[in-house]
Amino acid sequence: MKITKYENAIFGFHPIMEAIKAGKEIDTLFIQKGLKGDLFQELWTLVKSHKVVYKHVPVEKLNRLTGKNHQGVFAFVSPINFGNTANVIPQIYEEGKTPLILVLDRITDVRNFGAIVRTAECSGVNAIIVPEKGSAAINGDAIKTSSGALHNIPVCREFNLRATIEFLKNSGLQIIGCTEKADDLIYTPDYTLPTAIILGSEEDGISEEFLQMCTNKTKIPMTGTIGSLNVSVSAGVVLYEAVRQRQ
Repeated sequence: MKITKYENAIFGFHPIMEAIKAGKEIDTLFIQKGLKGDLFQELWTLVKSHKVVYKHVPVEKLNRLTGKNHQGVFAFVSPINFGNTANVIPQIYEEGKTPLILVLDRITDVRNFGAIVRTAECSGVNAIIVPEKGSAAINGDAIKTSSGALHNIPVCREFNLRATIEFLKNSGLQIIGCTEKADDLIYTPDYTLPTAIILGSEEDGISEEFLQMCTNKTKIPMTGTIGSLNVSVSAGVVLYEAVRQRQ
């Protein structure tokens, strides 16, 4: 494989196609806008059949990623293997556990993401669900910030987050949205029940369509002059209320 200065990165048609065929998890594939040709068509067939996450970008973006002959394609290989929510939830039940799932809606900061994963692993979260697009890259920085927790907890990357939340509800999980728009405090729900907790982006919180799907909307009590917490801190507060109740 052609390796760049970036960790877990490859470029060129053949190395990327080999990685996909070998079952490597591609975190993000960058494809030059307007790219054509037989090799591109071969790669594109693999991208679609393996549901690889991709972005069309200008050639300048690729040139910034590497100064070598990238042929118009550049990819970051994920250091972890992603799980599938439809498989993970039944397995949790089969193991006799009460599911505690964390859904992250557009958490894009790698360090926040890593810190959330570390807290989730420590607090007994069974799996983390992220959207296929609009989520933090799972790279060396994420692994480091999570203190290796990303190797110990399933991460499910889903194309349709709405359908995934609906699947969670149909699987018997209550959906708790942690949002400033709530009236109830985070202490109100019964976390001893099968539970999925949604956390949203720091910019605008949980998407409105997902808020409407929540069984409960709860907020963290704030008594200071600053109106919100960092999302990784919020994750710790709400998850350890779940830990308190479950113990």
